[in-house]
Amino acid sequence: MNNSTDKAKRDSNANRKRNVNLLIKTTQEERDMIDRRMKQTGMTSLRGYILKMAIDGRVIHVELESIREMVRLLSNATNNINQVAKKCNETGNLYARDVEVLKERVEGIWGQTQVILQKLAKL
Repeated sequence: MNNSTDKAKRDSNANRKRNVNLLIKTTQEERDMIDRRMKQTGMTSLRGYILKMAIDGRVIHVELESIREMVRLLSNATNNINQVAKKCNETGNLYARDVEVLKERVEGIWGQTQVILQKLAKL
């Protein structure tokens, strides 16, 4: 490289937000452990994982399947509530069976909430 290219590269690095290099050496065993732990978090960027661990001390991986199930249950419950409200507005009556179905949906949501809270408490 010529002097103008070197200067341009230095100037470019100086303007970057993250312009300080950090180099660490590990054994292969340590690297394998880092890779395993990174995989457990669901992160795919080694740089992001190491930076997060160095700053925050840990990475919390949220299992989205529990959240997806809760969203599904909430969607079902809101659909049921809309159906009951429509029927009630049309007929002027609120049926005991409709109320029971809504109670069952809400209990399912609370059950899923407990599952999520228990998992979060283990973190």
